[in-house]
Amino acid sequence: MHILDDINTNSDLRELPEERLPQLCSEIRDFLIDTISRTGGHLASNLGVVELTVALHRVYDPMRDRIVFDVGHQCYTHKLLTGRKYGFGKLRKSGGVSGFPKPGESAADPFIAGHASDSVSVALGMARARTRLGADYDVVAVIGDGALTGGLAYEGLSNAGQSGEPMVVILNDNAMSIAGNVGGMAKLLSRMRVKPGYIGFKRWYRATVGRVKPLYSALHRVKEFVKDALLPGNMFDDLGFYYLGPVDGHDIQALESAISWARDMRVPVLVHVLTQKGRGYPFAELHPEKYHGVGPFDPQTGVVKGSGRTFSEVMGETLCRLAEVDERIVALTAAMEEGTGLSQFAGKFPHRFFDTGIAEGHTVSMAAGMAKQGLVPVAAIYSSFLQRAYDMLIHDVSLLRLHVVLAVDRAGLVGEDGETHHGVFDVAYLSTVPGMALWCPASFTELREMFHWAVSGETGPVAVRYPRGGEGEYRESHVEIATVLREGSDVTLVAYGTMINEVLAAAGQLERRGVSAEVIKLGRICPLEPAPVLASLAKTGRLVVAEEVCRAGSVGTRLLAEAAGKAAFAYRLLDLGTGIVQQGSTQELRAAAGIDARGIAEAAMELM
Repeated sequence: MHILDDINTNSDLRELPEERLPQLCSEIRDFLIDTISRTGGHLASNLGVVELTVALHRVYDPMRDRIVFDVGHQCYTHKLLTGRKYGFGKLRKSGGVSGFPKPGESAADPFIAGHASDSVSVALGMARARTRLGADYDVVAVIGDGALTGGLAYEGLSNAGQSGEPMVVILNDNAMSIAGNVGGMAKLLSRMRVKPGYIGFKRWYRATVGRVKPLYSALHRVKEFVKDALLPGNMFDDLGFYYLGPVDGHDIQALESAISWARDMRVPVLVHVLTQKGRGYPFAELHPEKYHGVGPFDPQTGVVKGSGRTFSEVMGETLCRLAEVDERIVALTAAMEEGTGLSQFAGKFPHRFFDTGIAEGHTVSMAAGMAKQGLVPVAAIYSSFLQRAYDMLIHDVSLLRLHVVLAVDRAGLVGEDGETHHGVFDVAYLSTVPGMALWCPASFTELREMFHWAVSGETGPVAVRYPRGGEGEYRESHVEIATVLREGSDVTLVAYGTMINEVLAAAGQLERRGVSAEVIKLGRICPLEPAPVLASLAKTGRLVVAEEVCRAGSVGTRLLAEAAGKAAFAYRLLDLGTGIVQQGSTQELRAAAGIDARGIAEAAMELM
């Protein structure tokens, strides 16, 4: 890593001779493969943008200019080139480098990023601020073709193209051709438009003829007329962008030339870059989806270290069994077929499976249409991504009380992906959806039974929320609205989902300290049935509610509202406060928040 070790600032990179750039890119790939094999992380996407990121950093100054990554999972090379190499030993771990851009980590990260399709909108906002304040910096958005499946991207592109603001959009196309550039002439012109000679001519043309506005405008109209008559349409041109590309995303010289030209045009420009996801690592090249977000693996064999069965897998298997006997059942997901456990369903029922791309709002609205016409749609969406469909949940699903089933995956703390991915707000926003039933399984068996009820027993909107990963010590099945798992007389402990494992462990610790704890597991938290908790509270006079969610809209706050005025009691609400929680292992984060077994037991002892 003798070249990479010497790159600590943007000046170091710019001073590196061009002939040494391929070696630098090779070292970066070796470093990423070695690091991610030990820590886990986003591999394939980062391997695909090494040359592109190097070129961006040679054209732009990331400490001054604003490089806005969409989603942000492909920012690892960006972080390596901005002085953060030595934080990669704890990549995505507590105290280490985040797997996503974070302004608090470095001034080179202009904006937080963890969800898709917003980069163009954010970049346009920054460009407008620059113009309004008379500042001097360039703005570029880096967006993948996957993120273009999200409608927000088109809202941003439509506004940015017509804005006239000097800004560049880099379209990182690693899977599909997007624009309508077909035919020999279009390909020829695409190659010409990024050649140094053509770019040099265009610069001269704009510097000379461009000064004579009437002549330039007239010639531009003639050029556009001829182009429209001879060539297929290009949607980006139609949106108001000057289109450059396609450019080989692994040719640094071509990338530098095209990006420099785009920057210097001082108008909205879109540079279409073709890259290979997983480039440089054969296993990731063959299976980029498998190595997109990956756990620790053997770099020699590519074998990912096993982590046991997960709630996602059990949900997928359960849905397959239900679909075998009910042909009305269909499954939907927003670009997360494998992550949500629906790969088996997609293979068995290809005509009943719908992947909508990164478009959660559209997914929920389409599910509403399906439900209205007699199907039973099951939409499997990560909790933190479902946030983007809140309007559709109320307007399209709730008002007609449609039977749409939500499989809310990654509910609660998700660990290493950090604050943009923790599923800690769904209890709050789903509980405000009129008519919504919200179930929380604590074991695989409960998940199977609750899903069967959600699909076949409920009639209106229903959600089943479950965490990332597998089950804990609790393997039983109690699918009642509320169940007393352990009787006691001194304090009432309440939890739902897999948090019941921490509460049961806390009850054991309290027993050894001479305190009798009554443990209540809630199976359904919306509509909330407070009677069992109130009955226990009348006996114990002390209440501890432990939740892996934000305080606002939590079950604990609703239980307090129900209990107010009914009896005098002492209480502690243990939760995640605002819900903004940093990265780290789930157990580390629970301990830090005081919602692990020890924290729950200590809270109960304080009440005693």
